[in-house]
Amino acid sequence: MVTSTHEASHRLFQEHPEVVEVGLVDTPTRENWRTTMENVVTHFPGHRTLFEEKYLDGKADGKAEGKAEGKAENILRVLKVRGLAISDTVRERITTCTDLDTLSVWFDRSLTATTAEDVFQEEPQSDTDTSADTSADTFGQP
Repeated sequence: MVTSTHEASHRLFQEHPEVVEVGLVDTPTRENWRTTMENVVTHFPGHRTLFEEKYLDGKADGKAEGKAEGKAENILRVLKVRGLAISDTVRERITTCTDLDTLSVWFDRSLTATTAEDVFQEEPQSDTDTSADTSADTFGQP
């Protein structure tokens, strides 16, 4: 009987190493276990094991990467539909960008750009501040 229990325990830990990590709770040994088991796939969702963290991080990275690829494709599509020539340099810069905010700005610019290169042009800053309220001067009040 001892042999079968030992074999069952050994098989359980081989097939589900997260059982050990969950049992170690917040002990120093848990960190050693996590280091040892870095490349194992998760089987215990919800316990914030290393495997689960790696899976969730990878999933989030994949989502962000997919969004960036989609935005880049949309920018290139707009430029193409508008009949603008897209050089390899422009295409590479757009498709290798992973910053979603930058891609959003480039998409907006692609809608009105005169050339594909205009997508990367910063809007010029105005030297005069036209936002000041001058209505008091207009009506003769101090």
